[in-house]
Amino acid sequence: MKHLQLKMTALAMFVIAGCAETPVISDAQADYRDISRPVLAVDMRVDGDNSGAAREFPVNANPRHYRAYVQATPNERYRLRVTNNSGERVGVVIAVDGRNIISGKQSNLRNDERMYILEPYASGTYEGWRSGQNRTNRFFFTQATNSYAAAWGDSSALGVIALAAYAEKPRRPPPRETHRMEVAPAAAPMMRPSPGTGYGESTWSPSNTVDFMPVKHPMNKLFLKYEWRETLCEKRILPECRMHQPSGNRFWPENGGYAPPPPRR
Repeated sequence: MKHLQLKMTALAMFVIAGCAETPVISDAQADYRDISRPVLAVDMRVDGDNSGAAREFPVNANPRHYRAYVQATPNERYRLRVTNNSGERVGVVIAVDGRNIISGKQSNLRNDERMYILEPYASGTYEGWRSGQNRTNRFFFTQATNSYAAAWGDSSALGVIALAAYAEKPRRPPPRETHRMEVAPAAAPMMRPSPGTGYGESTWSPSNTVDFMPVKHPMNKLFLKYEWRETLCEKRILPECRMHQPSGNRFWPENGGYAPPPPRR
């Protein structure tokens, strides 16, 4: 009996050890889950010249720090429509591929950067990189290597359109030193893997400068990660792609990642 007890103990230890090494299987191919888009104090949409409003797929529902995927159409010109839903004048710092769209400099969405000004409940349309007081060069979706940011050797935020909105400090006479900000009027062959935004043709876009002193912290931030349709399909974000695994890669299983039974002879 003593010998039997030892064998049973050894067996129990083996079973426990086996349980400790039970593999954890990650769901790397989990489908995107639809999330309701939040109401933002200052909102931004991507609008293509030909395709209209870009398809957007929220990653979170945080109105203070919103993130979403956006579908990009190769070689299409696009514009950014920004809406101030608040009852106060705001300044918006906008960066495309990590570059401030007014100065062209690398942006960190800070309150000391050049920004556009929007009156309460007003909207503005921004369709390109500002190249002068009355000119912009159009945004268009292109290869990452052909992007405006890449031309400056900057790949730190490719494929992301970002916005930070700042409320205005209360005005007190005499006026303090202020930043000079821009205010806008109201309202190539494509290859994956990643997109960028090019510096397109010049267009007429009049603007004027105004005095605006922003508060230190933004009221909200917004980040839109734009991708080609094929990439969104691979990530299983597009509804029409969630039930079908893309083909063409023998190292990408189509059976949920498990080993199927061998074929019978």
